Amino acid sequence: MNARNRLVRGGKTMKYLCLVYGDETALGAMNFDHCLEYDDQIRKSGHCLASESLLPTRASCTVRVRNGKVNVTDGPFMETKEALAGFYLVEAASLDEAIAIAAKIPPAAVGSIEVRPIRPLREEAKARAEAAE
Repeated sequence: MNARNRLVRGGKTMKYLCLVYGDETALGAMNFDHCLEYDDQIRKSGHCLASESLLPTRASCTVRVRNGKVNVTDGPFMETKEALAGFYLVEAASLDEAIAIAAKIPPAAVGSIEVRPIRPLREEAKARAEAAE
């Protein structure tokens, strides 16, 4: 039985979004082969549902809608030393396991990883609808 099946069958798991933050210069200087190796490893383990690296903030724009009017601004919403650089969507049995996974993400050595539980909104809505029947 592979790790993915063990995660699904072995009990209830939760999804966590591991947001990768860091100074864009420091992140750009990292050995990306190490990042790719880790990405392969975590996918094979069955924990990783999705992962992507983001382009630098200079390639971004911020969209706001106020009173029905769309306003687009170049760049990120706010100036900050650490920028969002990428993410890993992982499945783990507990927050502790998700933190252990996040600690191994290579940019954690030069930046930070925010671990945030995913709210199962679709499942909550389905449960409410079924309870109302």
